[in-house]
Order: sequence, then C-alpha cells, then structure tokens
Amino acid sequence: MEFAAELEASLKEFSAFGLVEVRENGGRVAPLEGLSWEIRGSGEKPLLHIWSEYYNLTRRVLAITDHSEQRLALAVERFGRLKPDRLEFVRKDFQRQARELSRQEFCERLKGILAQQFPDDVLDSLVTGEDLEHSLPGNYARGVSHRGSTHTAVLAVSENESPETIAKILTFGLLWLDRLRSSSMRGSLSGLRLILPAGGVRSVAHGCAALAPNLGVRLFALDSRLDVLEEVNISQAGNIDSWLVPHREFQDLLNRAHPDLAPIVTLAPRSITLHPAPSRTVVLRFRGLPFAVWESGELFVLHGESRKLIRGDASAFLTPRLHELELHRHPLAGDTRHALYRAQPERWLEALVREDVARVDACLDAKFVYAQVFANAAGGHGILDLLCATRSGRLAIIELKASEHIHLPLQASDYWLRIRRHLQQGDFQRHGYFPGMALQDAAPLVYLVAPALRFHPTTDVLLRYLTRDLEVVRVGLAESWRRGLRVVQRH
Repeated sequence: MEFAAELEASLKEFSAFGLVEVRENGGRVAPLEGLSWEIRGSGEKPLLHIWSEYYNLTRRVLAITDHSEQRLALAVERFGRLKPDRLEFVRKDFQRQARELSRQEFCERLKGILAQQFPDDVLDSLVTGEDLEHSLPGNYARGVSHRGSTHTAVLAVSENESPETIAKILTFGLLWLDRLRSSSMRGSLSGLRLILPAGGVRSVAHGCAALAPNLGVRLFALDSRLDVLEEVNISQAGNIDSWLVPHREFQDLLNRAHPDLAPIVTLAPRSITLHPAPSRTVVLRFRGLPFAVWESGELFVLHGESRKLIRGDASAFLTPRLHELELHRHPLAGDTRHALYRAQPERWLEALVREDVARVDACLDAKFVYAQVFANAAGGHGILDLLCATRSGRLAIIELKASEHIHLPLQASDYWLRIRRHLQQGDFQRHGYFPGMALQDAAPLVYLVAPALRFHPTTDVLLRYLTRDLEVVRVGLAESWRRGLRVVQRH
C-alpha cells in the first residue's frame, strides 16, 4: 500500500469512532467533526488539506509517527520551515473532568503544604492542566516560587496517579525546568523541587544519579496523612540492585532445547530467532514477533496472550503459521496495515540490528550482542534492548524505538547506570559475557536508534541535562528500515 493510501486509511479508521480533536505543535486547532479533509497526491509526501468555514490548513505529510487508540500523530512539512511540524488527532476523554477536579484539589492542598514547609518562599504559581506545546501533561502540578531574586521550579504528583506516572516525574521535571530557564523570568533559577509519594522515591532517586552535577534537583517525599514533606538524600536512596543472568545458563538452556527447535528453525532460518529467557523458557520469534515458546521439553504455539500445547510433529503444525507470517510480516508486504506487519515493530527492528550491529556503528563488534541480561530490574517496566561492545572493548548500550518516546533519554540513562555498576564490579566477565575480550573501564556508550523522524522533539532537551560521563550517539534510520537498515543521521 502506498503512503497516501495508508494515510487516508489511518485517518478514516481513527475518525470513525468517538470525538477527535486536531492539534498542531501541541496547540488545539478544532474538533475534527467540524472540519472537512482530503488527501492530495500519491507520492511519498502527499498533501493533507483540512478546512472549514473558519479554518484552512494544508500540510505536506512526511510520516505517521504514532498511531494508537488515543492518538494519530503526523510529521508534516510547512512551506518556509526547515524542521518538520507535528500534527495530531487526539481522542477526547470524557473521564477527564473528574480527574482534573481531583488534580485541582491536590494542587490547592499542595499550596498550603509548600507555604508551611518553605515559609520564606513566595509561591508565584502552581497549576495543573496540559501544556502540550512544551510536552507537559496535566498529571502533575507545576509551579515556581521565589525568595528574593532566586526562583525554584516545583513539580509534584499525587498518590492518586498511576505508578507509571509517579515513576516518570523526572522526565517532566526536567522539561519544566527547561521551560522556565527559556522564559523571560527575572532573576536566577536555583533548581528543581520534585514532590512525590514515598513509594516512588527510590527509582526516581536512582535516575537522578545520571543528571549533570550542580543541576539543583531536590527530592521530597509527601506524607499525605500528615501533609508534610520529607527531603530525601538522593545519593543514599538511589541505590537500586539489579542482577545479571549468567550467560552460561542461557547457553545451557539453548543446548537443551536444540533437538526440539532445530527442525523448526530450518523452516525459515533467516527469519526465526531463538531467545532464552530468565524464566527458563525459549521464545521463538519471526522477525521479532513471538509465535511459539519452548518450556521443559514442550512446545506451545502463541496466539495473543494465550498459548496452546503442540502435540505431534511441531514442524508440520507450525508450517501454515510460518507461511502466514512470511506473507504478512515481510519487508515488501503489500498490506502494511495488516496486524502481523504492524505488531511489535521494535522487536522487528531489534532483529535487524542483531543481524548486523555494524550498521549502527562500524566500530561495534558483531560477535557479542546480548538482548536480555537483567534477571531483575527492581520493578522497572522495560528491559535493556541490546548490550554489545566496540572492537576495542568499550561497552555499548543500544536503545531502540520505532515510534516517538518521550522517556527514551531517561530510560537509557537508567540502564547506563546499571550497566556501569556491573562493569565496575567485574560482573560481566564473572557471568560469562564477552569471552576473550578485555573490557575497558570507560563508561559505556549509549546509542539511541530510531527512525529519524520519530525521535521525540524533547530528546535533545533532556540529553542536555544528563552527566557528561554519559556519551550518547543518536542514530536516525530511514523510514523504510524494515527493508534494510540505512542510517540517514548520526550525531
């Protein structure tokens, strides 16, 4: 399917159900139901025309950067601008009113807490509500206080928010700090106060260890029963344990599974890969998409979240499934809207990078590419994408994203802290990783790899606030990465 047809199908699908709002660069334009639209042209950059009696917009569309249940985001080109703009179609949330009321109550209560905790400070503002132009969501109360001519940024989150929202406060705290630094506020800005429930303090304190020194970030745990703040010692609270899976255990698992899985791999040797897991299972993936799992001598076929035991000849049983995958999960598939083509794009990207890691950087050693090294990430939701090393022995972390991800820099810095700690403790050699290679003591490199148009606009902002010891290389790929990795940007 050519891009213009894919774009038209995406817009029709997204606008078919529920109320949709149009936003450009974070600012609200109008409800989509009051507008007409059409796609013009059939090339790689079709024109999108949106109009009404009072509004008229024409943009050249470069790519679909995000397509989820709640949002359809486009990278668009406007005449006279060098950098792409962002055009979004966002579903309205009718539950927002109740949540906003709860957040407003938290904001009012927080004003009293801050006045009691910092009696010498004057609170200039404290608000909730979205500021999409600067990527600041409404989950947090943000404000600024001053003492004399010295100002302090404030960002707080209520215990009523989700654990994930609480854990991600550091990303938005840095964006709020940057927003104030770039404003016309008089006087100096001393730093940032982050206020969050005690249960989320440890992971946030851990992330603070990767920040630039003298940034002035202070962490406060909110006791909602007593309405008091307790300052947290970041250096002591941020010690999070993680455990490496001994590589020999993975290899032993693959050796045991080999007699059962080798005949299956021969059915599509260039597309099927085996992935041992800490749970003592081996996952079979087709261009990154799991389709079967081996466990204790038994093989199960996967269908979404369910799995079914395969009895008899596994190769014969799986052949129709592999044929379906080859048809729809192929770089040259005709229907790029098919569920099998679109599923788990980051895993597909990972499979391509593992196949030839030198495409990311020619200095990386293709002999050593590890996918899952942590047995436990202390409650973290993600896992390290890929760990490898340069030919000279410097560790390298590769973080992969197929779509925009605002937390990518802080997620990468979290893994960097863990990997650096294990390097300093000599854990990689002890657990059988990088055999025969002398690893450097230097801090690991970090590669952020994504389609060039799908780095979140805040990525460079957040990277500026990380320690200089964390060396980051941004690698932008061509949008056609499924057909082969081609780097179009590297900096």
